[in-house]
Amino acid sequence: MFIQNVAPGVHLIQHANVNCYLLEDLESGTDLTLVDAGLPGVWTELGRAIRELGRRPEDLKALVLTHAHFDHVGVARRLVERLGLPVYGHADERTLAAHPYRYAHENPRALYPLRHPRAVPILTSMLFAGVLAVRGVDLSDELGTSDTVPVPGRPRVVFSPGHTFGHCALHLPERDVLLTGDALVTLDPYTGETGPRIVAGAATADSDLALRSLDALAQTGAGTVLTGHGQPWRDGIEDAVLEARRHGRA
Repeated sequence: MFIQNVAPGVHLIQHANVNCYLLEDLESGTDLTLVDAGLPGVWTELGRAIRELGRRPEDLKALVLTHAHFDHVGVARRLVERLGLPVYGHADERTLAAHPYRYAHENPRALYPLRHPRAVPILTSMLFAGVLAVRGVDLSDELGTSDTVPVPGRPRVVFSPGHTFGHCALHLPERDVLLTGDALVTLDPYTGETGPRIVAGAATADSDLALRSLDALAQTGAGTVLTGHGQPWRDGIEDAVLEARRHGRA
């Protein structure tokens, strides 16, 4: 299996400890949206996942980025070149999408594997998935801070800056699902810690802002929480936010 159904019409592709999601359009029954684009190594698994759903690559109609770190834009450029997909992201992610290694972060990254040995196999898996070979992509469409995105699945934008300055979660209220991107994760790739939390300062631009943005996530009241790293959380976003606040800055 290359894909896991995690909510009605929402499918998880998990590769090298990075999550992408395929959203089915419940009205058309065929069209798909990809949320986040993983690392380059996910390309083959993405194709297999689409076929496993009984779809064709042409049924993929859009890519929506929660944010534009290198591990979320890995196959974005290839999708644009092969399928002509529109790429949606917040305006404040435009420069980062084009240059996905030039991101703001609070703490030096080099010491994390020494201080957090549990992160070593996670970071190693990302290395083998092409973490050093990501090409940038141009955004074709900008997300507003509270828009319903005009793509299959019609997710609603939940502006949640801090991890990056243009970070946006995506709410599917009719499915009781919140895709949090990296505003809240259940696996921190830089520490190896599990359970709801914000990502370590090695990859977070402003941890205090990220903690404040948890309020916007909680306000959705979603029952199922799907994150950019780690396993689905099914005990509700309010409990996930409480846990993330308890863990605090990493």
